[in-house]
Amino acid sequence: MKLTKSGQKLADVIKKAIEDSVITMDEYEEIMSVAGQDSVIDNHERALLKQLNDLIAEKIIVFKKMP
Repeated sequence: MKLTKSGQKLADVIKKAIEDSVITMDEYEEIMSVAGQDSVIDNHERALLKQLNDLIAEKIIVFKKMP
């Protein structure tokens, strides 16, 4: 898989958001925004988003509830 500059930026944003195993809606929206910035979701970005969504589905990462 070819690593891309936009994919690396996405990886950094995802890593920052999941460091504590909790993700907020704002963080998730930021991740999606970064993924779509160049209007193309390449294979690297697609794999990163799949991994994030798998972690959420397996409840390894949970959404922070709104107050």
